[in-house]
Amino acid sequence: MRFKLISDNTDTLVGMRLAGITGVMAKTPEEVKKAINDAIKTEDVAIVLITEKLVNMCSEFIYDLKSTSKRPLIVEIPDSNSPGSKKDSITKYIRDAIGLKI
Repeated sequence: MRFKLISDNTDTLVGMRLAGITGVMAKTPEEVKKAINDAIKTEDVAIVLITEKLVNMCSEFIYDLKSTSKRPLIVEIPDSNSPGSKKDSITKYIRDAIGLKI
């Protein structure tokens, strides 16, 4: 079982990479859809982490996948540019999700 990150900024990619989670950068709805479809085709990807901005960009596509697809689990996470996000929110998500203390 692997995690896969789809992010719109480098800070989130680097932070998650430090926790052992690989990812891809996406800036357009087409890139987000391609990244999600690539993750679905990869058998060992069980959880896709995707930043709030990208979820908002492709909300209908993502919510359709969440309601119809059994794998992978798609989890929306805040990033460093999210409004109202705390300084350590990504660290908290990593700690809660995989039990790793950074």
